[in-house]
Amino acid sequence: MTGRNIIWGTIFVLIFLPNSLLASESPGTALELPSILWGLIIILLVAKLGGHFMEKLHQPAVLGELLFGIIIGNLYLFGATFIEPLKDDRTIEVLAELGVIILLFEVGLETSVHEMKKVGMTSTLVALFGIIAPFFLGWGVSAIFMPEASIYVHIFIGATLTATSVGITARVLKDIGKLQVRESKIILGAAVIDDILGLIILAVVVGIIDTANMGGGGTNYIDILVILAKALGFIIAALLIGNWVIPRLFKVSAQIKGSGVLLTTALLVCFLLAVLAEKIGLAAIVGAFAAGLILDKLQYRSFTDRGEHSLEELVAPIGTFLTPIFFVKMGMMVDLRTFANVDILLFAAVMTAAAIVGKQACSLAVWDRQTNRWAVGLGMIPRGEVGLIFAGIGAKLAIGGTPVVSAGAYSAVVIMVIITTLVTPPALKYSLLRDRKKITEE
Repeated sequence: MTGRNIIWGTIFVLIFLPNSLLASESPGTALELPSILWGLIIILLVAKLGGHFMEKLHQPAVLGELLFGIIIGNLYLFGATFIEPLKDDRTIEVLAELGVIILLFEVGLETSVHEMKKVGMTSTLVALFGIIAPFFLGWGVSAIFMPEASIYVHIFIGATLTATSVGITARVLKDIGKLQVRESKIILGAAVIDDILGLIILAVVVGIIDTANMGGGGTNYIDILVILAKALGFIIAALLIGNWVIPRLFKVSAQIKGSGVLLTTALLVCFLLAVLAEKIGLAAIVGAFAAGLILDKLQYRSFTDRGEHSLEELVAPIGTFLTPIFFVKMGMMVDLRTFANVDILLFAAVMTAAAIVGKQACSLAVWDRQTNRWAVGLGMIPRGEVGLIFAGIGAKLAIGGTPVVSAGAYSAVVIMVIITTLVTPPALKYSLLRDRKKITEE
């Protein structure tokens, strides 16, 4: 028996063996520990296999996790209903939410405030253009295809299109050996700023929807300004206070004996800021990202000097476990029956076009003729994991009991995320390498 046959045999056993165990659980009830463990076995298995197949095709692993999540989430169409209890189980949902918190914490850790200051005005303008154009295009597309929906739904769809996946673009630039060229520095700097602005927009939109639900009379401009001030104030306060508190916190924790003190201290900061963000009406991921921003290598140098790994290395195994759960669960939420609706597919196609065209507005912010402005625009296209995070939050929000992002709209957003993530690597690679070839010929 070949290795491939063994793998597929293992998949068959692990997925279909727990059929009777999971299917016996009533929908909406908390699963027992054995059922949860079987569910995690299935989710982690399909996540790693999906990531493997995508990487074999030179695509981001996150796409495999998402696509395989869609597959197992729609097995009920073929009479296999044992996955259904996992979709609504609170334990799996909490693990998925922890996964996205750790993911944003990791993104924050990899983001240097000092480096952001050096990217200059060009990256800032690129980020602003890449936020404004997709936002209003997304709003317009949503208003056209869902005229009966609330204005808050249109705003949220617009906000979903503002995101940029810095990780996917960075990987493409690294693969083609272009990380050090001017275009790459502009793209990566703008993508980081884009993420911060996107999280602020997300916080504002979530706050507006919560305010509208509580007040019942809509949201005025004062409410919006208050929410915006809270979002900006939270990140600024985290940076300012963190620079004073964090070094002292690590100095104290360095005196504690035992293993894992550095990681534990960092996670305490991450979870504390996530809780504070939730308490003031922002998303927990905003707090997690801010926590990653304020934890600088110099602040915990006393730990690394004595031989401990960096925080990025310590947090990575946690993310390896939890983050795929989030993406597989996001895939499981996609109902393939909505794809039979031509209107949904048309909505997805137009939204994808708006997502791509909107990010090309970034090129207008590049005035230097020596810079490949089209490469900058292409590098800002992929929505990747950030777009999924936005969509996932929207699926949980409700206005008057109605989800902000319906099942059909969620499926359309997932299609947009997949296509924008797939088209970027070859397009960006072609643009930059063609530019280099042209220079060589001249």
